[in-house]
Amino acid sequence: MLSVENVFYRPKEKAEQADQRKARFHQAEGDHLTLLAVYNAWKQNKFSNVWCYENFVQQRSLKRAQDIRKQILGIMNRHKLDILSCGRQTGLVQEAICSGFFRNAAKRDPKEGYRTLVDSQVVYIHPSSSIYHQQPEWLCYHELVFTTKEYMREICVINPKWLVESAPKFFKLGDSIRLSKMKKEQQIQPLYNKFEEPNS
Repeated sequence: MLSVENVFYRPKEKAEQADQRKARFHQAEGDHLTLLAVYNAWKQNKFSNVWCYENFVQQRSLKRAQDIRKQILGIMNRHKLDILSCGRQTGLVQEAICSGFFRNAAKRDPKEGYRTLVDSQVVYIHPSSSIYHQQPEWLCYHELVFTTKEYMREICVINPKWLVESAPKFFKLGDSIRLSKMKKEQQIQPLYNKFEEPNS
């Protein structure tokens, strides 16, 4: 779903209705799971064109995602890899996304937006995100786009411990002196700055 064009469309004359339909798919865990909910709903409706039209969803984008899914399943079958669904354990999907995009992790900044963990850049949740009004403490994103601000697109809520577990050479738990038990669990420091030479 991340490899396809925009899944939702928003015609000017039906903008409010399109927003309401899109909101039905919103998942508290973020945009990746929102996109998964859209795909699964399309599948449950037998890949219907009418369903796409009624829900302001780009059928072409979903068909492209379906093609990519078939390719991935083919690769997995050739390599005799087990194909397992997460079922209702969506935390497994979030953790997998975190392990793949750990360099794109960000933490909410008390003063302004979010700060990326790698280079402390100020970034913001894109208004089109399903979690725009949530403002979670920790997240990772698929890409940054610059318009009036540096916005994060395709965002996933994460648990900070996943960063240490999935990238222990990149992140470590921070100094816990004088931190409460809750803060100890959330204190993470990056070990690497992408703008510096590794041995400097």
